[in-house]
This record gives sequence, C-alpha cells and structure tokens, in this order.
Amino acid sequence: MQPRRRHPRLPGALPPLNPTVVTMARLPERIVCLSTETVEALYLLGAEDRIVGISGFTTHPPRARKEKPKVSGFSSAKVERILAVEPDLVLAFSDLQGDIARDLIKAGVAVYVFNHRSVEGILAMVETLGRLVGREAAALDLVADLERTIATARAEGEARAARLGRRPRVYFEEWNEPLITGIRWVSELMGIAGGDDVFPELAVQAMGRDRIIADAQTIIDRAPDIIIGSWCGKKFRPEKVAARPGWQDVPAVRNGQLFEIKSADILQPGPAALTDGVTQLHRIMCQWEAQYA
Repeated sequence: MQPRRRHPRLPGALPPLNPTVVTMARLPERIVCLSTETVEALYLLGAEDRIVGISGFTTHPPRARKEKPKVSGFSSAKVERILAVEPDLVLAFSDLQGDIARDLIKAGVAVYVFNHRSVEGILAMVETLGRLVGREAAALDLVADLERTIATARAEGEARAARLGRRPRVYFEEWNEPLITGIRWVSELMGIAGGDDVFPELAVQAMGRDRIIADAQTIIDRAPDIIIGSWCGKKFRPEKVAARPGWQDVPAVRNGQLFEIKSADILQPGPAALTDGVTQLHRIMCQWEAQYA
C-alpha cells in the first residue's frame, strides 16, 4: 500500500485548522444603548449584563435607571462620557442620533443604528439584536410572544367591529404645539386594537415635522370618535383639548372620549409599545364601545 502523499504547504499559508479546537463566537461584551428600546430588549433577552451605559431618557425597564450608568441624552451626547465606559458596541436609533454615531465611528467604536418605524420593524429589531448578542433563540421566543399578543388584540378588535358594525375613528396627538399626529407604529397599533387612524396618510412620515397638522379644522372635519394624547413626556390635558375653538362638536369631545397613554408606553419603538401600548389601546376601545353601545 502506497503511503498517502502529503501536499506541500504553500509559502505564507495558514496551518490547517485543528478540528478539536472550538472557536467561541466573537460577541460584544460592553454595550452602550442610546435609546430605551434596545435597553428593554436586552433585558428581556437576558443580556442586561452586557449593558455598560444607557441614555438618560431610558424608561424601560425602570430598574435599568438604577442599575446602569447614564452616559448620553437622546439626540445629544458628550462622546467622552460614552468612550469612558469602553464600549465595544453602541446601539443607536435613526438619523436623530446620526451625529453621535458619526463621532463615535470616528473615535473607532463599532455602532449599529436601527431605523425602524413600524410594528414589523420593532419585531425585526428584536431578532437582529438577538443575533448581535448571541441570544437568537431567546429573541425568536420573545418575538413569538409579542406576535401572540398582537394576534389576540387584533381578534378582539375584529370581534368588536362585528358586534357594532363599525370601527371607531381615532385621532392620536403626539404633540400639541404644533399639532402632530401619531407615527406609523402607533397608527398600526390603533388598527390592531380595532380603531381607524383619521390621519393614515401622515402616519407613514418618519419625521414629526412631516406629521404637523397646520389647520386644526382638518381634525374637526374628520370627526374622530376617540382622541388619544401622548405629549412626549408632557402631561396630556384633555380639558384644554376640549376647549379648543370649534372642537365642542367633535364626537370624541362631545362624548367625553379623550384619553392619555404615557409616551413611554407607546412612543418608543420597542416591545413595550406592543404590550403596554396595545393593551391600553384595547382598554380605550372597550370604553368607547361601552359608551357607543
């Protein structure tokens, strides 16, 4: 039997891999989150130990504000404070944090910028984040749980519409000076909960400035059955909304169907919007049904 011939190694070639050596995944271990939704998702994925810094505007989960150092604002930050915690990955959101991301990249830090504005985008963010930190199975489980919550809310909304023969018209006010209506994922969640956004054509606009309602008469003309306020951290004042000139004949005002959802529960594009946010929308729709019926 001829001995097996060994092929000569080419100059500069790497030695063959030892099949008994296990290569560990090279995953980020020191993560800074510049927005609350990635903090929330990492906690839910059991990867909170990787977080070494958060935004001062973080709201979910509440314990993160006690456990993690605050190293940035939302749209502004001192890069030196972020660099001081030695991150190997920074998670950012959209062009709103583009300047911070640019400065961190120049400083040699890896940055991943999410840019989602829809319910599907929130779910995709969770899956992507799970892969980034080696928690893909946990991420898929979390997404499945969120999808079940959404499916339940949608079924209840459809059942309500079948009982009443109609769906309530809903005006969502994200800000009051100027008047700004809700962003896409909020509009989608209202639909899931069984209502119809009265400004669907504006909801698709990513930037708040493009969702400004210049003429309040437009809102009056669209006759919402329900008004929901979520004034970006400022307390919603339904009595001031009801006192706006000409609004006394709006069905929502006439029937006392004005509600608040805290911005932390619905205006952050993370899991809380799909749980706390949609649950509160469902409750509001039920209150409208009780009044309407």
